[in-house]
Amino acid sequence: MATGQTVAVYGAYGHTGRFVVAQLRERGFVPILSGRDADKLRALAGSHPGLEVRPAPVDDPAALDRALAGAAAVVNCAGPFATTAAPVIEAALRAGIPYLDVAAEIEANADTFAHFADRARAAGAVIVPAMAFYGGLGDLVATAAMGDWTEADEVHIAYGLNGWHPTPGTRAAGAVSRERRGGRRVRFANGRLEYRDDTAPTLKWDFPDPVGTRSVIGEFSMADVVTVPSHLAVPEVRTYMTVEAAGEVTAPDTPTPAAVDERGRSAQTFLVDVVVRSGGTERRAVARGQDIYAVTAPLVVEAVHRVLTGRIRTVGVASAGSVFDAPDFLRSLAPHITVETAGPRP
Repeated sequence: MATGQTVAVYGAYGHTGRFVVAQLRERGFVPILSGRDADKLRALAGSHPGLEVRPAPVDDPAALDRALAGAAAVVNCAGPFATTAAPVIEAALRAGIPYLDVAAEIEANADTFAHFADRARAAGAVIVPAMAFYGGLGDLVATAAMGDWTEADEVHIAYGLNGWHPTPGTRAAGAVSRERRGGRRVRFANGRLEYRDDTAPTLKWDFPDPVGTRSVIGEFSMADVVTVPSHLAVPEVRTYMTVEAAGEVTAPDTPTPAAVDERGRSAQTFLVDVVVRSGGTERRAVARGQDIYAVTAPLVVEAVHRVLTGRIRTVGVASAGSVFDAPDFLRSLAPHITVETAGPRP
């Protein structure tokens, strides 16, 4: 339990930001509510009496400095991260505090590694991008599945979502990514990101029970194609999405998530099936839980706790599986996420 340390949450009033604020308070931190919209911040503060509100336009370095003043760390929940990540990272570096975000945007995460790795390492700073359901969880599970392997031939991450009602932030981030790619799709193959004009294949994936065999969009690439190969020697990283969920997230009329419990979680369930292959042997690990947006909060808040208590393996720009002890981190997420691992099988 934290002892009243302050953590700035940029984009605190967003769908995921609200979960992060609530989780920080539950863990004993004191969130500072920040973001671009002062009215939305004040409205959120009405549900959290006593919390400080610090509006900050993303293009105003002085305002960002004021927003982070005195904070022990900052969590960026404000997408599109192509717009917000770099300015908030710069502010965190000026403040000398750790930066974590929940970005699912492939290019934004790649930019963070490319543009800040050397500076962050030289400063001894900790920057953890994609510390969320996409990018963070898959990386942790893949790292845990690797076990004592130092390299592998392939990592496959299959998302068994029973549905996907996207938030406005998800739609906005997707639009930015599509524009940056010129409408092309992306995959990680042959040790690098490849941009392609063809259609992603539809395949069958044998998920563990109760999901079972489902049709999936192959090479439905998420942030894992940046985080996993950032520290694991794996030339092929493929991600897959159940056809129903992929269709819902791209359909223009799919509703936003609807709360079904006291925590504000939706009825969405997920199963993340990770298969790591080396030669003729594979290892498998499976993560299960409810609501991909809500579960991002315990992921990033546990990461904040570990960074601030020195339970890290490296500094600089680092993904979840690199900076944390992956098996131990995953165990700490219960009951929000349960993980099962299996040993090598021929």
